[in-house]
Amino acid sequence: MERLLETLLRRVIEDGALKVTTASGRSFTVRMPPRAGPPPELLALRFTSAEAERGIILDPELKLGEAYMDGTLVMEAGSIADLLALLMSQPAAFNPSVPAKAFHVLRRLGRRIAQFNPPERSRRNVAHHYDIDGRLYSLFLDHDRQYSCAYFEHEGQSLDDAQLAKKRHIAAKLVLDRPGLKVLDIGSGWGGLALYLAEMAGAQVSGVTLSQEQLALATARADERGMAQHVSFTLRDYRDVEGPFDRVVSVGMFEHVGVDHYGEFFRKARSLLQEDGVMLLHAIGRSDPPGVTNPFIAKYIFPGGYIPALSEVTPHIEKSGLVVTDIELLRLHYAETLKAWRQRFLARREEAARLTDERFCRMWEFYLAASEMGFRHQGLNVFQIQLARRQDAVPLTRGYVAEAEARLRRAEAGRATPLRLAGGIAPARIALRRNTAR
Repeated sequence: MERLLETLLRRVIEDGALKVTTASGRSFTVRMPPRAGPPPELLALRFTSAEAERGIILDPELKLGEAYMDGTLVMEAGSIADLLALLMSQPAAFNPSVPAKAFHVLRRLGRRIAQFNPPERSRRNVAHHYDIDGRLYSLFLDHDRQYSCAYFEHEGQSLDDAQLAKKRHIAAKLVLDRPGLKVLDIGSGWGGLALYLAEMAGAQVSGVTLSQEQLALATARADERGMAQHVSFTLRDYRDVEGPFDRVVSVGMFEHVGVDHYGEFFRKARSLLQEDGVMLLHAIGRSDPPGVTNPFIAKYIFPGGYIPALSEVTPHIEKSGLVVTDIELLRLHYAETLKAWRQRFLARREEAARLTDERFCRMWEFYLAASEMGFRHQGLNVFQIQLARRQDAVPLTRGYVAEAEARLRRAEAGRATPLRLAGGIAPARIALRRNTAR
C-alpha cells in the first residue's frame, strides 16, 4: 500500500517537492523540477496510521481532510494550506485515480438526493453550520461579521475595508435611487448588509434567515443602532415570504438552495418583485461544467450545499421570466477573503480550541484552506447576477454603479459609525454542538 501511495503521488506531483513518512516509518521524497522560478520549498508530512494511507489512495477528496482532522496526517514542514496548494495546483489533480473516479461517479449519481432541500431539511442544514457558538465566527470574520466574499478594490486592502466595499458594490447594483424602497434580504446572516442598506441608502429592509443564532444577533444589532423601524429580521424560509418588494438581494445563500430547487427559487423571486423591481444574486459558482460538492465539505461543513455552474442557473432564470441585466464574475476575491479568514483563525486558534476542541480546529483549518485553494487553482469564483422583470429597470450603461458607489462613500463618511467587534453583542447563545466535527 505504501508503494501504491508513492506511485500515486509521483504521478500527481509534476511541480514541487514533498517528503512523506509512512506509518511504518519508511520515508520517500517526491521532488520535481519547477516549471518556473526558484526551487520549491520541501513540504513534509507524516502518517500515523496505515488506514489513513489507504483512505487517501481510495478516496482522497474525503479522506485527506479526515486524516488531517483526526491527526493521522501530521504536517512536519509547511502547513496544510501549503500541502493543498501543492496538490490542487497540479495538472493531474483533475485526473484522479480509478478508485477516486468511482467515488466521484457515485456522488454524481446521488447529488440530487443530497441536495434535496425542502424547508425542514434546509433549516437543519443551516443550523448545522450557523447555529454554533457565535464567538467562533467573531475570531476570524471582520467587525461586521460578513461571511461571504469580500470585494478587494486594490491589492493589500484590509478585510474590513474590502467587506465594506462589497456591501457598497451590491448596494450600487440594487439601484437604490430613492429613499424608502422596500428591500428583501434572502439569507440575511448577522444583519450587516441589511443595516448598511437602511443606514446608507434609506431603504426599508426585511431580512429572512433560517438560523436562530443569526436572527438573535441581527435583531439585537438593529435595536442597538436604533434601526428597528427600518430593518426587521424574521426566522422564515424565503418560500414563505409575501411581497411585493422594490428590490431583492441574496448573498451567499443560493449555494444552499439545491439544483432541483433553482426553478422554484427564481419563480419565487420574480413573484416577490415589483414590476420595475431589481434583484442582485451574489453566489459562489464554478467555471467548469456541473459537478458535485466536495465530500468533505458536504459531510462536515455545508450539508446539502452545492456550487453551481452558470449553465445550471441561467436556464431557470430564463424560464422564470426574469431578465438578466448584468453578470460580473469576482474571480480571486474569495481566495483573498479566505486567506484573511484562515490567517485570523490561526492567530486565535488557542481561543477557538477553548471554545471547541483540537479536532474541530483542524477541521475548520482544513475547510478554510481547501476552500481558498479551490478558488486559486480549481476554477471556483463568485458571480453577481443582476435581474429584473423589465429590461428598462436599470440604467442603460454601467456608469451608474461607480456613481452610486461614490454617493455611498459620502454617506459612509457622514455617518462615521464606530466599528464594533463582531462578537460584541451577546444575545442568548446556542451551545456549540461538538457533533459537527464527529
